[in-house]
Amino acid sequence: MALTMMNGHLIEDSSPPTLLHQVSKTPQLDAFSYQSSFMQDLFAHFPEVLFIHRTYNPRGKVLYTFLVDGPRVQLEGPLARVVYFAIPTNEDAKGLAQMFQVFKKFNPAWERVCTILVDPHFLLLPTLTMEFPTAEVLLSAFHICKFLQGKFYQLSLEQPVQSVLLSSLQSTMCSATAGNLRKLYTLLSDCIPSTRLPELHSHWLLNDRIWLAHRWRSRAQSNRYFQSLEVTAHILSQFFGTTPSEKQGMASVFRYMQQNPSDNTSLSLTVTPKDNPAPASTSPESASSEQLVEARIQHSLNAICTGPAAQLCLGELAVVQKSMHLIGSGSEKVNIQILEDTHNVQLQSPASCSCYFNQAFHLPCRHILAMLSARHQVLQPDMLQAPWTSGCATSLDSILGSKWSAALDKHLAVTLLTEEVGRLLQHCSQEEFECRYSTLRELADSWIGPYEQVQL
Repeated sequence: MALTMMNGHLIEDSSPPTLLHQVSKTPQLDAFSYQSSFMQDLFAHFPEVLFIHRTYNPRGKVLYTFLVDGPRVQLEGPLARVVYFAIPTNEDAKGLAQMFQVFKKFNPAWERVCTILVDPHFLLLPTLTMEFPTAEVLLSAFHICKFLQGKFYQLSLEQPVQSVLLSSLQSTMCSATAGNLRKLYTLLSDCIPSTRLPELHSHWLLNDRIWLAHRWRSRAQSNRYFQSLEVTAHILSQFFGTTPSEKQGMASVFRYMQQNPSDNTSLSLTVTPKDNPAPASTSPESASSEQLVEARIQHSLNAICTGPAAQLCLGELAVVQKSMHLIGSGSEKVNIQILEDTHNVQLQSPASCSCYFNQAFHLPCRHILAMLSARHQVLQPDMLQAPWTSGCATSLDSILGSKWSAALDKHLAVTLLTEEVGRLLQHCSQEEFECRYSTLRELADSWIGPYEQVQL
């Protein structure tokens, strides 16, 4: 039944996967758990450090991804260290307790978990400590790095200051010595306004227990570690985080894992998973650079925009990720073509585009995001109009009510139609022009009436 539910997109393995789920009458999943035999065996080999990453979809459902971590784990590939997927019924104490209990039931090695790494927004720590009483729960270096990056974007700092902070953060994360962490702490105190400094929780930098779980890595290992997690987070956000249907989102994740079997064959274990003959459309190595750029753009959208704005823009970014796009540069404008659409993008802040989406919502559209992706840039606060900035608005309705109306909708539709009709009339013969003009004249008269002469 599980295979039918996922349209056959479960990972092929040498033995049946452990799959537990509850299906509602809607296309959504009430609860979901997945672990292949390879994942189960991987966790049994490396249970000491467990890394938990959360991905939300537009409906607010959350995918929990468990990964193994620690000095003994030397795996390459974005999803190579994944050992468990789960979607709890609700993200409350009861829902998480059920999720962890299912995980423990099928993974006896859970008793050997010593450290669990989580993100700063993980609020139900009592539930986690209750289910894993012998494990120490710590903030992960990766999630602290992403948290600080998001805050740097939100603060709308001057570009030179922002660049210095981002560069220092990256350098410190790749060499998290006590001295480097102290230097970054001092830099934040000097560069961030005192009224905003508490938002950054810079005291985390001085908590040596957090960094002992990460400091064993060399600079090169740290760089590969952060890049791998960045791509992992991006893949999960791209396939699950932009899809309202949990079934469709998980099917996309499984399809990616099938098409990239190298992600889960980097380690030779006692039980080796069956080779998947399906060819990968793009290898993780060749796509990693592009995925990193898109992951950074996605993170900047989540950090700078309000929730509704970020959801709208992530939908536009999903089109960019799945489309071929061409960019031709001019002195002040950039021409963006995504499939059949061509529009002009203004580079001056706030960035603007001639497409309907940008004109109606004044948000970064797929064409602006394609430009950022091609230039390996991210969204900057001054590229966004104030009503959409995080913290300035509370709901989508309030923003649309002040910035968008039926009159504007009709005006944009008429404008686009007028431009298209004008283009057709200009690029035709005289005989064809007379025929088209006569037809247009009859349509206007029959719609409005000959008693009111409509200027064409």
